[in-house]
Amino acid sequence: MSPARLCSATDFHAATGSARYESEWTEIDQTRVNLFADATGDHQWIHVDPERARRESPFGGAIAHGFLTLALVPMWLDRCVPLDARMSVNYGMNRVRFMAPVPAGSMLRATFAIDKVVDVEEDGVQVIWLVTVERRGAERPACVAEFITRHYF
Repeated sequence: MSPARLCSATDFHAATGSARYESEWTEIDQTRVNLFADATGDHQWIHVDPERARRESPFGGAIAHGFLTLALVPMWLDRCVPLDARMSVNYGMNRVRFMAPVPAGSMLRATFAIDKVVDVEEDGVQVIWLVTVERRGAERPACVAEFITRHYF
């Protein structure tokens, strides 16, 4: 059973500590890694040179940037949380950890749980989401973080 839609501050408070949301799997292919490198200017060879990474890195091939994984968190939230708000904004991150590498070609998904909700001005809430990004077939998560958003109704 899917968690109820989040349409108000009351809904967020009611879902705190109990609702869990899970995104669909997303492929992190080499093209996406290269586009992220171009967008950020981070062209370190462990990300963009698969042949060299296969030969010289401890990862056995090219890996995604940790910040690419982190940058996908808002997309996954938007796609899997049933939210009706006038406006939503990313507010920040706490306690981000990249727990395991993400080899190019991996499939990732995120799970979200509401840890804390605080009422804010203009009929809004500030939400701390506990986020776990997992890689298909891996024992350890790729990333864990507290993602902070604000939602206005």
